[in-house]
Parts: sequence; structure tokens; C-alpha cells
Amino acid sequence: MNVNPTDEAANPEQPRTKAAQREATMAALIGAARPLFAERGYAGVGTEEIVQQAGVTRGALYHHFRGGKEDLFKAVLEQVGAEMTESVMAAAATAKDPWEGLLVGTDAFLDACTRPEVQRIILIDGPSVLGWDVWREFDDQQSLGLLEAVLNEAMDAGLMAPLPAKALAHVLMGAIDEAAMVVARADDQAVARDEMGRTVHRLLEGLRAPTQ
Repeated sequence: MNVNPTDEAANPEQPRTKAAQREATMAALIGAARPLFAERGYAGVGTEEIVQQAGVTRGALYHHFRGGKEDLFKAVLEQVGAEMTESVMAAAATAKDPWEGLLVGTDAFLDACTRPEVQRIILIDGPSVLGWDVWREFDDQQSLGLLEAVLNEAMDAGLMAPLPAKALAHVLMGAIDEAAMVVARADDQAVARDEMGRTVHRLLEGLRAPTQ
């Protein structure tokens, strides 16, 4: 097989710059790998199948993802995670105040974690493939700052008891992540989602400022 690292995804319509070719090839690889990882998991997918689906060579894979399948998996995970964060933010933006936004955003996150793609790529394979420390760093980048900002807004509005927002964000993120893991591994995910949602809501209620 030709393993020329400059072999790119085919586009017969017009010549493209190297930057555009690079973006197109990476998008083709991520687009091919994402459903395969979601359906069969990281261990169940080989690089040969990925490059065949993407229409590129193995050389192109290693040219753009130096660590091979693991680096490609990380790119897929980051894409899925970014989309999930956007959906959570969009849901929270519909709330009437920061407190409701916290509840709605939490529900949107747990709902996203019932999707097979999110479960397999982010919650199940993510920690084992990337290692716990790398996965936690990814999780912090995606969610921790957003949660801390919402907590600050809720406290500034007098809707939550005043506490150090960063510390509280870490504690709540740990609880919410664990709830998501339980949902992902449950035999009856609908029941687990309901139980975890009600439990997290009850936990948050304990932080609400007393009503006048």
C-alpha cells in the first residue's frame, strides 16, 4: 500500500491550499472514526478500517495524527465533547435566571450522557484510552469553567448561599460526572437517568439561598 503522508482525501472539483487539504483530510479521518468508535469502541476498531472509510492512506493518518489511532480518538472525543457542551449551554440559555440555568444545564448534560456515542467515547473509553489525568483535564476544560461561571452568577444574584465558586464547581462536577458514569453503565438507563437526575437536583437544592 502507498503510505505517502501527503496523500489527501480526494476532491476532484478544484485544487486547494495545503491548509485546506490538511483540514479536509483530518475531517475525513475524524468523520470516519467517530461512528466506528461509537459503535464498537476504541479497541474494536483498526486503523486500516478507518483509513479505508476516510479514503486516505495510513501514511496520511500518521502524518496528521502523530500518535496514530490514540491521537485520532482524542480528536473525536474533543469534537463530541464540544458539541455536548454547546448543547448544554444552549439549554441553559433558555432559563429565566442562573439558578434555573444550573438545573436545566445539569439535566441537559445528563440527557446527553444517555446517548450511546457520548457514553462509549467520552464516559467509557475516554478514561481508559487517554488515562485518568488526561481525561480529567479534558473534562475540566469542557465543563469546569462553565459550571463555575454559572455558580458565580447564581451567588451574585442571591440565589445560592455564598461559597468559594471554584471549590464548589469541583465538588459538583465530581458528583455530576459520577452520576453520568452510573447512567452510562446501567442496565436500565432510563431508570438510572431519572434517579441520578432527582438525586443531583436534591443536592443542588441544599445550596439554594433561603427564600424570603
